[in-house]
Amino acid sequence: MEEPIVVGLDIGTSKICTLVARIENGANLRILGVGVEPSQGIRKGVVIDINSASQSIARSIEKAERTSGYEINSALVSLAGSHVSSMNSRGVVGISGRVIDQEDVLRALDSAQAVAIPHDREIIHVIQRGFLVDGQDGIRQPVGMHGFRLEVEAHIITASASTTENLRKCVSMAGIEVSQFVLSPLASAEAVLSETERTMGAAVVDLGGGTTDLAIYLNGDVWYTNVINIGSYYITTDIAQGLRLPVDVAEEVKLHHGYAVLDEISEEESFNVVPFSAEESAKVLRRDLVNIIEARAEEILSLVHQEIKRSGVSGLLPAGLILTGGGSQLPGMRKLATQVTGLPARIAKPEKMVGLTDQISTPAFSTSVGLLQWAILMSETYQIGSERPGKGKRSESERTETFASWFKKLLP
Repeated sequence: MEEPIVVGLDIGTSKICTLVARIENGANLRILGVGVEPSQGIRKGVVIDINSASQSIARSIEKAERTSGYEINSALVSLAGSHVSSMNSRGVVGISGRVIDQEDVLRALDSAQAVAIPHDREIIHVIQRGFLVDGQDGIRQPVGMHGFRLEVEAHIITASASTTENLRKCVSMAGIEVSQFVLSPLASAEAVLSETERTMGAAVVDLGGGTTDLAIYLNGDVWYTNVINIGSYYITTDIAQGLRLPVDVAEEVKLHHGYAVLDEISEEESFNVVPFSAEESAKVLRRDLVNIIEARAEEILSLVHQEIKRSGVSGLLPAGLILTGGGSQLPGMRKLATQVTGLPARIAKPEKMVGLTDQISTPAFSTSVGLLQWAILMSETYQIGSERPGKGKRSESERTETFASWFKKLLP
C-alpha cells in the first residue's frame, strides 16, 4: 500500500510555511518539501489584502513543490484570529439496549452540534471530550458496549464565516484547495504536547507574531481553546517606538540583544544601533531595551493567565505551560511565564520527524508541523494530485469508515 503524502499550509502574520511530508509506517513524518515565505496581506490571522496574501501563499507553495518534486492540489490550513471562539456542548442519543457502534457515536456528535450558531459563523471543529453510557461517565471508547443512552461531551470551535471564506479564497487563488481548516493551537499541541502532559493537564501557549494561541488539555482531551489578539510583533513595534528605530532594525535588535527579564541584565551592558535620521550609531543600554520587552511580554502572559483562569481549570494544570511559537524563543520568556502565571513552563519545538528538518526544527514551526500530525490524527490523508472529496456531505458508509479510522487514532 502506497504511503500517503500530506500537506500543511501555515498562514501566519509573520510567515507562511508550506510543508510536504510522507507518512511512513502509519505514524512517522518524513519531510519532503519546505516552502517558507514572508507573510503579506495577513494581520492577526485575518486577510487584509487578498491579492498580496494569495501571492505570498503561492510563492510558499511553489518553493515546497520545487523542493519536494510533488504538485500540490490541496492542504490542511491553519486558522487563528480573535474571530475564533469555542463552547462546550453535550449530545444525547438513544441506543435501545443494543451494542453501540460508530454510527451511534456519530449521531451523538451530530446531536452535540445542534446548538444555536449565528448565521455569520461556521463550525470548524467538533472534538469529543468524553462519553457517558447510561449515566456512567469517564468512558473513552463506547463502541462495543451495551446501553440505552449515549451521551458525548464535545468541544465546539467556531469562526467567522466571512473571515474563513476570505482565507479559503486566498488559498484557492494560489491554486490549491483547503481540505480542512485546523485551529492553530490544536495543530501546535499535536507537535509539542506529550501524552503525559495531555493527561495530567497542560496549557499549550503558541506565541505567534500577530496572535497568541491557547489550548488547554485535561484528562487527555481538549478542555478550552482561545486566540488572544496580541502577539510578539507588538514587542518589535514597542522597541521601534521606544528606541526610535525602523521596524526591521528593531526586529534585529530584539533577536540579538533581547531578553524578557529585566532583573537579570546588568547596568553596564550596552550595544550600538543607528536610530532614525542619524548618520552614526548611538550607544543604547541593554536595560532600556529589556525594560521595553519585559513590559509587553508580561502583558501578553498576563492575558494568557486570565484566559486560563476563565477556563475554570487553573488549579488542575500540574504540567504547566508548554510555550512554543516564534515568540517563545526570546531568552528569559520561560522564566517570565512562570513568574506571571505561577505555573511551571518549558519551551517546546516539533520533534519526531526526519528528512528536510533543519529549517523547521524550532518552536516557530510548531503549527506547521502540527498540521501534518493533525492529518495523521484525523486520517484525512489525500494523495497529492488525486481527487479530493467535494464539500458536500459524505455518505453514511464513508463517514463511518473515516470515523472508525479517526476514532482508533484519537483514543487510546
